[in-house]
Amino acid sequence: MLKISIKDSQTRRLLVLEGKIIAPWTDELTKVACQDRANHLAGRELVIDLGGVTDISGDGEEALYSLMVQGVKFRGG
Repeated sequence: MLKISIKDSQTRRLLVLEGKIIAPWTDELTKVACQDRANHLAGRELVIDLGGVTDISGDGEEALYSLMVQGVKFRGG
């Protein structure tokens, strides 16, 4: 299971991830991140916090890399 919490500020939208980045949750993460970039950012940066992630599958690595290439920032704990 993957929990995605959204925390907004004036300069960024932070997605806090907790759990496992594995299928089928990789699709959900990509969907949420892409929707945010298209609809809700209004000039803010998108940052994904990986501090609460316990496992990342190969699909998860590909999803994170794809988001990185699109300009999403990451932080860990």
